[in-house]
Amino acid sequence: MRRVTRGEVRTSSEYAAVREEFRRGVLSQKDKRRIHVGTYLTFLFENHDTVLYQIQEMIRAESLTREEDIHHEMETYNELLGDKGELGCTLLIEIDDPAKRAELLAQWKGLPETLYVETQSGKRIPAQFDSRQVGENRISSVHYLKFRLGDQVPAKVGSSHPEIVSETALSAEQVAALCQDLL
Repeated sequence: MRRVTRGEVRTSSEYAAVREEFRRGVLSQKDKRRIHVGTYLTFLFENHDTVLYQIQEMIRAESLTREEDIHHEMETYNELLGDKGELGCTLLIEIDDPAKRAELLAQWKGLPETLYVETQSGKRIPAQFDSRQVGENRISSVHYLKFRLGDQVPAKVGSSHPEIVSETALSAEQVAALCQDLL
């Protein structure tokens, strides 16, 4: 997938002038790429525009102006994007209650190893994940995942973890968006 380049990143004042319109467009794209699995898992499949939005919002929120800071944000967020035939996504484990969140994140240490995208042919593609997001006693509530589908068409997203066995079939609109991202 095409990475965000420095020439695309706007200054804070330039971004302020287009922010609302750009934001609406990106949120529409995110709606097609957000898949809820079970009660607690939300997979947000990233693309060029969602990453550019994150970079612009970080620059805005942190008032970044130094080139090295902007390049750091670009490097960080571009890592979320998959290569050709690969989907990159952010997994959010959404548990509102802090005590329950701490308990479940400790219980679910093996969760990243059980996440998958199932293709239309029925093949389960396991998540590639950053082991740094799995601590000694618990996992993080945010994970950055990649799924190497090649030319396979995604059909479902799921978890086979014994405590979170669940999967969600993708809508036609979601399949179309993710297939576009695979190119």
